[in-house]
Amino acid sequence: MAIQQLPDHLINQIAAGEVIERPASIVKELVENALDAGSTKISIELNEGGLARIRIRDNGHGISQNDLPLALSRHATSKLSSLEELSSLSSMGFRGEALPSIASVSRLELASKVATAERAWLIRYRHDGGVEAEPTAHPDGTSVDVQDLFYNVPARRKFMRTARTEYARCETIIKTLAMAHPSVAFMVSHNGKSTFRCERAETDAAMNERIAKILGAGFGEAARVVDIEQPPLSLRGWVADPTFSRSTGDMQYFFVNQRPVKDRVVSHAVKQAYSDLLYHQRHPAFVLFLTMPPEAVDVNVHPGKQEVRFRESSAVHGFVRKSLKDYLAVVTSGEHLASVGRELSDGVGDASGASDVKPGLNFPGTRELPLSTHAAMDSMQRLVGDRPQASLTPSLKGGAAMPISPYGPSSLPLVNDTAIAERPDKDAEPSQIPPLGFALGHCHGVYILAENKNGLVIVDAHAAHERITYERLKSAWRSENISTQRLLVPVDVNVSTAEGDLAEAHCEKLSEAGLHITRLSPGCLQVRELPSLLAKADAQALLQDVLSELSAHGQTELVDSAMDEVLSSMACHGSVRANRMLSIPEMNALLRQIESTPNSGQCNHGRPTWTELGMQSLDKLFLRGR
Repeated sequence: MAIQQLPDHLINQIAAGEVIERPASIVKELVENALDAGSTKISIELNEGGLARIRIRDNGHGISQNDLPLALSRHATSKLSSLEELSSLSSMGFRGEALPSIASVSRLELASKVATAERAWLIRYRHDGGVEAEPTAHPDGTSVDVQDLFYNVPARRKFMRTARTEYARCETIIKTLAMAHPSVAFMVSHNGKSTFRCERAETDAAMNERIAKILGAGFGEAARVVDIEQPPLSLRGWVADPTFSRSTGDMQYFFVNQRPVKDRVVSHAVKQAYSDLLYHQRHPAFVLFLTMPPEAVDVNVHPGKQEVRFRESSAVHGFVRKSLKDYLAVVTSGEHLASVGRELSDGVGDASGASDVKPGLNFPGTRELPLSTHAAMDSMQRLVGDRPQASLTPSLKGGAAMPISPYGPSSLPLVNDTAIAERPDKDAEPSQIPPLGFALGHCHGVYILAENKNGLVIVDAHAAHERITYERLKSAWRSENISTQRLLVPVDVNVSTAEGDLAEAHCEKLSEAGLHITRLSPGCLQVRELPSLLAKADAQALLQDVLSELSAHGQTELVDSAMDEVLSSMACHGSVRANRMLSIPEMNALLRQIESTPNSGQCNHGRPTWTELGMQSLDKLFLRGR
């Protein structure tokens, strides 16, 4: 067959195969166009999951009569005029493919009016590539009416799911965009029935309520506000407590410059930030917004704009991982507890315990917390006073034996200060009562029962002591020079030339982690030393995994992660066991250590270490006040 130029209509249908997968794809493209038009109110009407009809109306700046025919032309856009602008885009759309692609596989009408025009105009797309135009009645803004999707491409229509499934996908897209654009009101109806509505959120409190409405009350109660800035990058949004984990990654939303994206670099960074805090095979829940210079991210790598490429992916990975990891270490430890105590004592909440204190979106005085774990410990130290802490004395150098627990397997550290071990008098100020209060007793040798200013605190002694032991082992291990053990027989590992180059480029960084390698040839590496704790590890598998992670993310934490697993096991076996009765001073010592330990809200395996029942919850149990 001779080479021939394809007609425009066929070109549009081919493009539709890339841009328009299903009704949700159309909703995404049209809503993004409405957002770029400066809309503050967007109405979405769907019939039969969007297969029969999708009608989206906005109150944006509209399209002039002369520009309307161009709106349905391929690669016609008002958002991009030069190659230079492509590297610094701030708009949601820019490719100019969506409307003509949609029109080629549906019956499309577009009506619009600009504020300065006397009348609105409507155009209809003809499948010979032309358009029909006529005046119409329409308020300022634009309406796009898409009917009979894929009516002329029956093979594509057969791949669509049920109307309910297609609607659910449309709703997910709408809610995702609603999270990213709080200043815009959204109204959704399906088959003539209102199904979703959220008004503009112009304050932090309103935005918190909006997120809780979109993702549910459970997320709202478990979520904490994140606000981290390290110019030119900033990370804001909400992360749920590790106890609010999911069996799938269905509640993970990430936005780059307000654009919803799926990115493996970011997903991996968040996963590492939650390490040590989740059960195996569980997934964290979060809504995070990464803001960065537009020129530092390439958004033109996917027809549907669902992926981006970072120009410095390792820097983005490191920023997200470290920022979130440090943040989680603070909010699940003493600094957050200390802030609760300070805010309640300052009158922000009800210090008498009339209502439960919840670490969620409705928590009074939610604010940015410092990223430094040391700052968290310093803050808690100020709250409870300068008191001697039990010292950590395991030897970690030169292959010397490391005790199973810094305190030994059969005793908890005691703090020699009766101010901690005993309750204050009844007239004590609320600010004098530590966040976890003072011990009342030990239930069946498992749970510590304590009283604080809000009500009853229940602590799993083993889980809490396990986290304390683990964090101190990690701190001691990393504060010392990492001891290594030379392999009796070095291990040769065959790799590709690219992997060999990668290992050579990161040789110094790997040596700092205790993994000493030598390049014998372009395709062969030799492992000569491993960290002492990993002396029995499979050196070949470890190196291959490290190189794989370096290749994918530009950095690796695998060596540290492997050592953490060893230390976690040691901490588990060295912590106080169930059925071992503790004295009141021992229990109070443990409570104070929980308050000053990073990540103390969960044990090493992701289980919660303590919970609180406020007076309101206790009153409900006994029907008081009814």
